[in-house]
Amino acid sequence: MPAARRRLLAELRDEGIRDDRVLNAIARVPREEFVRPQDAAHAYRNEALPIGGGQTISQPYVVAFMTQLLQLRGDERVLEIGTGSGYQAAVLAELAPQVCSIEIDPGLALTARDRLGRLGYTNVKVRAGDGWYGWEEEAPFDAIIITAAAPRIPERLVAQLKSGGRLVMPLGGAGSQHLVRARKQGGELKVESFTEVVFVPMTGAVRTPTQ
Repeated sequence: MPAARRRLLAELRDEGIRDDRVLNAIARVPREEFVRPQDAAHAYRNEALPIGGGQTISQPYVVAFMTQLLQLRGDERVLEIGTGSGYQAAVLAELAPQVCSIEIDPGLALTARDRLGRLGYTNVKVRAGDGWYGWEEEAPFDAIIITAAAPRIPERLVAQLKSGGRLVMPLGGAGSQHLVRARKQGGELKVESFTEVVFVPMTGAVRTPTQ
């Protein structure tokens, strides 16, 4: 394993990532394939990097922590909202047999789909669309991850979550965001709040109060 990747994994352990399956997934995914060519030398730094279109590839710690919060065992169907470069989807694909990912930017969706296919991630489906509505045709899901901040938990996504399923997302607006995990139990949500985060805001129907 390259030294830069080893250093990143050591840093993630020091910052509290304890799930060995998550760490192994991070180790296997070639992050340099998901960043701009001019940023490839920095791919294994523990920092977010721009990918164009006002979006970023998340900091590896944030990817690892959000993935750890999903508590994947290896037999789940996972929905990701906000494909971006496809990096988080690739990490999920190392841990779950079926990953569905929605990206609101058609150009990013196409690029991510091609990239994931080229890298051999045949268990990921990517489509362009508004993630606020989820992917009803592929539901229900054991776990859902949202990689953009929203002011409330999307009800339609909760409806597509299995009983016992987990939804992880940055909740809040531009001024204050917290990473939360919502667990669906008996038709109700139990919401836990974790660390403060800074994510780009979710776009699309989330902007319409009645949606």
